[in-house]
Amino acid sequence: MGPIRNSNILFFIVLGVVTLLFLYLIKPFFFPIFWALVIAGIFQPLYRWINRRLHRPNLSMTIIFLFIALILLLPLGTAGKLVFTESVQIYETLKPGTRNIDQNFQRIISVIADNPLADSLHIDKGFLSEKAAEIVRSIANYIFVNLKELTQNTLGLLVMMAIMFYTLFFFIRDGDKFFQSAIRNFPLGMGRERLLYERFVLTVRATLRVTLIIGGIQGVLGGILFLITDIEGALIWGLLMILMAVVPVVGCSIIWAPAGILMLINGYIWEGVLILGVGVFVISMIDNVLRPILIGKDVAMHPLLIFLSTLGGIGLFGFSGFVIGPIITSLLLAVWDMYGEFME
Repeated sequence: MGPIRNSNILFFIVLGVVTLLFLYLIKPFFFPIFWALVIAGIFQPLYRWINRRLHRPNLSMTIIFLFIALILLLPLGTAGKLVFTESVQIYETLKPGTRNIDQNFQRIISVIADNPLADSLHIDKGFLSEKAAEIVRSIANYIFVNLKELTQNTLGLLVMMAIMFYTLFFFIRDGDKFFQSAIRNFPLGMGRERLLYERFVLTVRATLRVTLIIGGIQGVLGGILFLITDIEGALIWGLLMILMAVVPVVGCSIIWAPAGILMLINGYIWEGVLILGVGVFVISMIDNVLRPILIGKDVAMHPLLIFLSTLGGIGLFGFSGFVIGPIITSLLLAVWDMYGEFME
């Protein structure tokens, strides 16, 4: 027994070391692999439906693959081109020394400093002007650096996209084989593997529905609102509202609320009132009404957990965290449910 036990221990050590080395090896490709898994979980039922009628896996996979590439690449490419063009234009207006932005900030400073409340607080207008100039320079530098990184990392982004699509092809075509292999190697028993996978897919679908439906509606309304009120870069702000819709409670109010306040401070009264009014009574209400319907019912997760897991996921994993965070929390709840059933 002694030699057998020692050989078993040695085997598990080798297995653990090789597994960790492999995970470290593919670490740079975590996000492309993750998004390939997410997209495969969404579109694999459609692939099965097509393949049941054609009975040709490769042809079915080619059809679904081209469909996915079309609905992903066409909108992303078009939006990316427009965003880059408008970002360069906005950078030119925010660039230090630009007269337009200087005049706007000086107007805001004058309104604040000439206020009776500011007089009672003895606010120094010169100090305020200096700090405002620092803010302008910081904003301009931030935009410039990110634009430069975006253009320099285009090749890297294309490589990651290629890896994602290559991985996606096999995840959809051979997903059932991978799943059965995982069940054999990590058996949980009593169909728990299927339950965890279904919880994963439900969470992904519900979370993406929030982004596409709530974010899309809010982004379109916000972009139109900014266009009506003649705010520069309305397209970019609309797209940013779509992205900010992933954050529960706060959402895209991070964008429209400061914009409305700044318009009021600058003396554009009806524009500021319109932005704040539409933001509070229309854009925010869309989030409050639709979010519980779209995500809470399928995921069966408390709104507080959705909020904390989304913010925590974004903090740890970046933008992809808005999906990863709720997935981790949803799987945690599923495992605890299994534990409760096991203890009964």
